[in-house]
Amino acid sequence: MKFIDEAQITVAAGDGGDGCVAFLREKFRPLGGPAGGDGGDGGSVVLRADERLGSLLDFEYKRKVVAEKGAQGSGKNRHGAAAQDLIVPVPQGTVVYDAETGEQLADLKEAGSEYVPVYGGRGGRGNARFVSSTVQAPRRADPGEPGETRVIRLEIRLLADCGLVGLPNAGKSSLVSRVSAARPKVADYPFTTLVPALGVVRVGIDRTFVLADIPGLIEGAHEGVGLGIRFLKHLSRTSVLAHLVDSSLKSVDECLADYDTVNAELVSFDEGLATKPQVVVATKQDLTEVREVYPKLEAAFAQRGVVLHKVSSATGEGCGALMQILDRMLTEVHRAPDEERD
Repeated sequence: MKFIDEAQITVAAGDGGDGCVAFLREKFRPLGGPAGGDGGDGGSVVLRADERLGSLLDFEYKRKVVAEKGAQGSGKNRHGAAAQDLIVPVPQGTVVYDAETGEQLADLKEAGSEYVPVYGGRGGRGNARFVSSTVQAPRRADPGEPGETRVIRLEIRLLADCGLVGLPNAGKSSLVSRVSAARPKVADYPFTTLVPALGVVRVGIDRTFVLADIPGLIEGAHEGVGLGIRFLKHLSRTSVLAHLVDSSLKSVDECLADYDTVNAELVSFDEGLATKPQVVVATKQDLTEVREVYPKLEAAFAQRGVVLHKVSSATGEGCGALMQILDRMLTEVHRAPDEERD
């Protein structure tokens, strides 16, 4: 399925129905009087988070969403029916912005959560509403109020516990494939991952967390170079980052430079990403040249106060231990707010 994580649409609520001007004329009720009913209210547009959806693909082709109008009032004091609200399902994790001002309007993080961007117009009053002691036969009725219209921008932010970051071909997709049932594309050329991929990792019997494979970052990603700028926003909801470093065919200095490049891009895009707990992982430990350089690489990172972990997605070496570490970090992060409240 094509992955669309941004869309701009126009949402238009329904107009209220017009009130009616009518008089009751029946054979045995000569003084029936004004009997025009009210118009019904127009339908509102309601965005509802649906956990079954994973993309905004529907809005790639449908750029305007319009709710129904309220029915007009009629004689014999019959009021027009109110229109049903239009429920528009969007993926869980969708953020709603005003397209003109850029203001964030809603964050639909919870399944079933709703937001009403536009409300339907009220129905107009029929002439029966205007009877008074001085006006016994009013010929006035109100038109229905117009429904609201607004241009909004929808943006998905993936709901993942841990995000994998690193340069292209650092081994992120391979790791996700090894530790979960997700099957992102794996190949030996840059940018094999064109869209984020999610994998559910099981730790022990009853514990799981969600791992996000984010397309590789390169220098200038925060300015739109490569694919990074489009997908960096998906890291905002993660609690922990796993930073993958590829030392194959690279010197220790080059690996450190790669590490600095990725962290610089994270900070340039959003300083909040720099505050997230981060695990640094040396990948591809099944390769002879990688194993040979690892002791020097480990020592170089230790001089910076960074503990380096090693894995091989091909053989599974270190993958289980890494998932245990990430699970413990996630537990600590989630426990911290509770301790602060205590």
